[in-house]
Amino acid sequence: MSNDKITVERTIQASSADVFDVLSNPERHVELDGSGFVISDEKTNRIQGTGDVFTMNMTGDHMGGDYQTDNHVTGFSQNHLLAWQTAPAGQEPPGWQWVWELEAEGSDATLVRLTYDWSSVTDEELLKKISFPLVTEAQLQDSLDHLGQAVTGS
Repeated sequence: MSNDKITVERTIQASSADVFDVLSNPERHVELDGSGFVISDEKTNRIQGTGDVFTMNMTGDHMGGDYQTDNHVTGFSQNHLLAWQTAPAGQEPPGWQWVWELEAEGSDATLVRLTYDWSSVTDEELLKKISFPLVTEAQLQDSLDHLGQAVTGS
């Protein structure tokens, strides 16, 4: 594991289309969150492609309580890839991103890889304020477990 990203993976017993359907709906992200930071989504538009922005209602001591994030979609390939960079609402992304990669394993199983990458964060003040990683490997693994539950209902 490098010092500026964490990757976890697991196989979910569902098609990549079913997994992507849940991931591309910000309204469902609160179900997936293993960190406890996500409260709800602000705009329920399904993610359609790169350049989309979706806003989430969040909470966390690292931001002094409740706050919002704008998530700028940087990677999109139907049923294969969804990636976004997170920023405080109204600001440009400071450099960390979330990458979900899906690999079909037959018609009813999908290898899901989740990467939390803060390697592009260069703002020294931000790096002093926030100690990366904000989300642990165990919390990322929890997100994969929650995704499996959201997709399969079990």
